[in-house]
Amino acid sequence: MATILDTTVAPSVDITTRLHGWITTVDHKRLGIMYIASGLVFFVIGGIEALLMRWQLFTANGQVLRGTTFNQMFTMHGTTMIFFVAMPMIFGLANYVVPLMIGARDMAFPRLNAFSFWMSLLGGLLLYGSFFAGGAPDVGWFAYAPLTEYTFARSTATDYWILSLLISGVGTIATAVNLSATVLAMRAPGMKLGKLPLFVWMMLIDAFLVLFALPPLTAALVMLLLDRQLGAHFFDVQGGGSALLWQHLFWFFGHPEVYIVALPAFGIMSEVIPVFARKVIFGYESVAAASVGIGFISFGVWAHHMFAVGLSPGLDSFFAGASLLIAVPTGIKVFNWIATLYGGQLRFETPMLFAVGFLGMFVIGGLTGIMLAAAPIDWQVTDSYFVVGHFHYVLFGGTVFGLMSALYYWWPKMTGRMLGRRLGQWHFWLLLIGFNLTFGPMHVSGLLGMPRRIYTYQAGQGWEIWNQITSVGAVIQGIAMALFIINVLVSLRHGEPAGDDPWDAWTLEWATTSPPAEYNFETVPVVRSRRPLWDLKHPDDPDWKHE
Repeated sequence: MATILDTTVAPSVDITTRLHGWITTVDHKRLGIMYIASGLVFFVIGGIEALLMRWQLFTANGQVLRGTTFNQMFTMHGTTMIFFVAMPMIFGLANYVVPLMIGARDMAFPRLNAFSFWMSLLGGLLLYGSFFAGGAPDVGWFAYAPLTEYTFARSTATDYWILSLLISGVGTIATAVNLSATVLAMRAPGMKLGKLPLFVWMMLIDAFLVLFALPPLTAALVMLLLDRQLGAHFFDVQGGGSALLWQHLFWFFGHPEVYIVALPAFGIMSEVIPVFARKVIFGYESVAAASVGIGFISFGVWAHHMFAVGLSPGLDSFFAGASLLIAVPTGIKVFNWIATLYGGQLRFETPMLFAVGFLGMFVIGGLTGIMLAAAPIDWQVTDSYFVVGHFHYVLFGGTVFGLMSALYYWWPKMTGRMLGRRLGQWHFWLLLIGFNLTFGPMHVSGLLGMPRRIYTYQAGQGWEIWNQITSVGAVIQGIAMALFIINVLVSLRHGEPAGDDPWDAWTLEWATTSPPAEYNFETVPVVRSRRPLWDLKHPDDPDWKHE
């Protein structure tokens, strides 16, 4: 009987102990994994919402979703993907790898780090709690006034949306403070700013972007809550407020947000491409300087989202010029990556496939962005599906391809096991094909006059075939992501052991065990160059000593 009790009770105790350990942890690696896991869960939910919308738009006069339900799916999809997929996964990745890359044993403020994660997760749960309180918000992820002031928006769903972003925003700002303090104060001996890995550079700039961009959104959300609950009139035109004030505050956050989610992908490219090209990154200093330039300029371009509201010609010209100017440092990075690829000993492992895919998709998104920066073109295509296509080429083609590259690259470090190569290749090619089938035709339907944010349309306008191609592409993307989840589950159970450094890389995280011990480094490493691990493996190689 004692034996039976031992075998039946012990496993449950072990599970309880493990769960308690994860819930109460302040270890940056566990918190990073939980950030990434929560982001993937919300990614699946947001993807299902997108598929429902595409099902509705597959044919003219579709009857799958009612108008209100479609608007709810639209709001939840956009909010989820921006605030509860892209940002948690980015900051989760940074949580895991930044301390390892700079030779630190943890983040600067471990308890604040745990607080940040739980606040972020609470915000997401609160947003979806609106479904149990009368229905989800249906005001768009941008929540333009006066839509948030009157009619059906008076339901509590919009208040859930406001509170969820306020709470998750507190967690994001706390993470930014923690990241910047960690990078500035906890680097290994010898690791000056000029020797930081470029991913760390990007996350440092990202943290400062969050610290300056998120407070205006927080203020706008508080003002909106006061409008709705206490009768204030910040955005109520009939009460003397300004609907455009919301747009200015929202987009002052919204355009830096594009770079908050894109800069980490730039950093990922700057780590992955050199490793799989077996070449030093071309122009380290110019990549870092261009990133700083992007951070500054991104705060001066917000109103190019507002060309159609009737700004003065002078303001239109200023914001058009600033929008074109930001393409310069972005272009510098692209040329740096291409120059790194040129003449390299390329190895097209799965992380490299996603990196090259990122380059192509992001460049297309950037080129259409330059088109939209010209006010006369923007007036013609604003609020059309052309803008939706551009937006997704930049954010999905940039951020998601970048994050997939990062997950395939750092997964061996996190778990000690490799993700399957064949499944990874299927994942990449299906995602690439599905992505272009989904968002490429949106440019055509937009030029043909299809407005965004509509739940149905009449036949005979030339839109139906393009919507059908788009919807088929969305299904292919769903299959691709299902393969990724299968790959993850198979890897966790039966994955090939990775070893400490499966890619023959050179940054400090690969000097630890896979997965790393709780304390990261038994002895804090001393850094003498930008590639400390390579120096240890190749002490007599003169080509790597020019720094």
